[in-house]
Amino acid sequence: MSRLLNTSFLPSSTCRTRSSSSSAPHFRVNKPRVVTVRAKIREIFMPALSSTMTEGKIVSWVKSEGDKLSKGESVVVVESDKADMDVETFYDGYLAAIMVEEGGVAPVGSAIALLAETEEEIADARAKASVGGGGTSQAPPVVEVTVSSVPPPKAVSSASASAVHPASEGGKRVVASPYAKKLAKELKVELAALVGSGPMGRIVAKDVEAAVAAAPPPPPVHLAPGVGVELGSVVPFTTMQGAVSRNMAESLSVPTFRVGYTINTDALDALYKKIKSKGVTMTALLAKATALALAKHPLVNSSCRDGNSFVYNSSINIAVAVAIDGGLITPVLQNADKVDIYSLSRKWKELVDKARAKQLQPQEYNTGTFTLSNLGMFGVDRFDAILPPGTGAIMAVGASQPTVVATKDGRIGMKNQMQVNVTADHRVIYGADLAQFLQTLASIIEDPKDLTF
Repeated sequence: MSRLLNTSFLPSSTCRTRSSSSSAPHFRVNKPRVVTVRAKIREIFMPALSSTMTEGKIVSWVKSEGDKLSKGESVVVVESDKADMDVETFYDGYLAAIMVEEGGVAPVGSAIALLAETEEEIADARAKASVGGGGTSQAPPVVEVTVSSVPPPKAVSSASASAVHPASEGGKRVVASPYAKKLAKELKVELAALVGSGPMGRIVAKDVEAAVAAAPPPPPVHLAPGVGVELGSVVPFTTMQGAVSRNMAESLSVPTFRVGYTINTDALDALYKKIKSKGVTMTALLAKATALALAKHPLVNSSCRDGNSFVYNSSINIAVAVAIDGGLITPVLQNADKVDIYSLSRKWKELVDKARAKQLQPQEYNTGTFTLSNLGMFGVDRFDAILPPGTGAIMAVGASQPTVVATKDGRIGMKNQMQVNVTADHRVIYGADLAQFLQTLASIIEDPKDLTF
């Protein structure tokens, strides 16, 4: 779902003056008065696209500086800690100045652009952006202008005003876009030596890139054979990797324990072969079986968030871990206990496609009540999973493998078996609770007739 851009007013530099009456018989100076001028330049803020998002990266600007915008129109694509999302404007106006270029990162709530109500205010907005005037999220003060009939002072000639390069501000500091500064730091480019091509002489990313292109080529780097990475290099986290890092560190504050169980999968494998041609996936089968087991053990589907109480979640939403380029995300199969296996499989394929395209909406990845992590397709027979914050349990699923077993009549036989290990929040869920849940899950998987209803 597209989010709306929050904005606040910035003071406009426009003044209103009142001339003296031409019919006065003698020269007279009107009594000065204070006129309140309401600003019409708004800041466009970096929106919070998820509950865990602290900063966002600008993927692309859908609109360019000077473009007219209508309320509800998509303006920018932002990469949150989970997905790329189109962000809309809540106001009509003109995109006057872009303050964070494509590829730049900004904290939630900070200004990323300025929106002018009229074309006449675009120049004022760009002037504010060039000196960093739009970088605060606080409500700006009302501008008070003293008006009288005294003639205004003479304007400084444009020739003298342009004698100093705008981007250097008389040598005091370099005016550059946030992304240009970040890029210059990464590429070791001296901003003071560049001439900006942006508004008011502002240095933008393309100026830095042009400087790098004109520089002599760097010495060759040594890459790891067959991997394509530079050995010894330091790589900063992506937005998603940063979110995963914070969540994993947060999970360490929760007391957890683990319980493992071995489940025979012959019947499940046979069912899968039978209905696979109808679009059913093994992930959907496991999610459905887990959801039916959770319906009989609601405590395992509960969650503790404040350390003082826990919630019996009203829905059974199965989150499934998916590895994507640059991170990990958990698309959610909502109400998995109530949806038929065919619809569940279609929904899962849709979620995976959206996850890999980084187009998941918040409700499609942050509403899970129980998590599955399956590494069986890689031949992993068992592993432990880390409990995601805000949930009660996560189940790690290993590969189904042929195993020699003893039958009830004392003979030796061969059965396909898989190992599952559940990590749970011990503040709420105890060992006996997990044992009973796993017994129910095993009975459903070993006799899966209920999965196709």
